[in-house]
Amino acid sequence: MSEKNIYLIKDLSSLSGLSVYTIKYYLKLGLIKEISRSEGTNFRYFDDSTLEELKKIIELRHQKVSLKKIENIIKEEVA
Repeated sequence: MSEKNIYLIKDLSSLSGLSVYTIKYYLKLGLIKEISRSEGTNFRYFDDSTLEELKKIIELRHQKVSLKKIENIIKEEVA
């Protein structure tokens, strides 16, 4: 049985190499989603699936895919 890793935005930034600003921008666009939020601190929490989504986004951006196309790709995967 594997344990689920939980991350804050700063952790995702360290692990992905993206800035906190970029991750918040991707959140705003709906490319990634938080799994929960702390009521006390209002911190957003993420898991390994978010990190995998970020890696996929980074790979697509390196292939010069626009954020709009990435948004469509993600929507198609969810549907």
